[in-house]
Amino acid sequence: MPDQRQKSERFLALHRPDPPLLLGNAWDPGSAKLLASLGFQALATTSSGHASTLGLLDGGVTLDEALAHAAALVGATDLPVSADFENGFADDPAAVAANVAAAATTGLAGLSVEDFARRSDEPIYEVSFAVERVAAAADAAHSGPARLVLTARAENYLHGRPDLADTIDRLQRYQEAGADVLFAPGISNAADLGRILAAVDRPVNVLVNASTPTVGELGALGVSRISIGGSFAMVALGAVVAAARELLDDGTCGFAPLVVAGRNAARAAFGS
Repeated sequence: MPDQRQKSERFLALHRPDPPLLLGNAWDPGSAKLLASLGFQALATTSSGHASTLGLLDGGVTLDEALAHAAALVGATDLPVSADFENGFADDPAAVAANVAAAATTGLAGLSVEDFARRSDEPIYEVSFAVERVAAAADAAHSGPARLVLTARAENYLHGRPDLADTIDRLQRYQEAGADVLFAPGISNAADLGRILAAVDRPVNVLVNASTPTVGELGALGVSRISIGGSFAMVALGAVVAAARELLDDGTCGFAPLVVAGRNAARAAFGS
């Protein structure tokens, strides 16, 4: 079994555009094993998916819950795991660094820290303060026995600030502060992604959805990593809702083929 240092080195080496790394966002140990069995080379947590397993909305998970969850996913497979570490579960840079150091003890290969301040009046941290937070996170991520891959997230487009110039400026500053990977979720336009890729020299992650270019097109642009966020977890919940509504409303079980597919997938993933 590879150790944490080997996993983190492998994780960083997988960041290349030809082809880009596809991150499998898992929401519990079972989904981690399932995604590993399907051929994903690295996994990530999803804050919204994890929260849903606890009956919470995204942002409702505590630091201790996130750390326990990270350890559980790390232990589920031999693959590198990167944590969606939200905003570091703190505002102050020193506290962010302490929390990142705690996350490193779970065996993670990497983690992301975002600049979403969780305030309705000013949702995004002021840029200089945001840079201090990334620098503190990078120092903590890189100073342990294993050099964790730090992803810095610019959250403008998820929180009502579709400002590409500011987003690029933030990503450039986060790069200089020590981030290994850069991520601006919510940007799906190929032209805007191209401008970001031309402005930085770190691997760039893209969150895919129905409006983003295909994996092949993103790789051709120069994107090095692609993630799905909480989408797989929400697909699973949506399938349960559809099956339950059919049974409750119609009294039928037209979802039986999915039962067979799921059972076979579980046997393949969990049998060894």
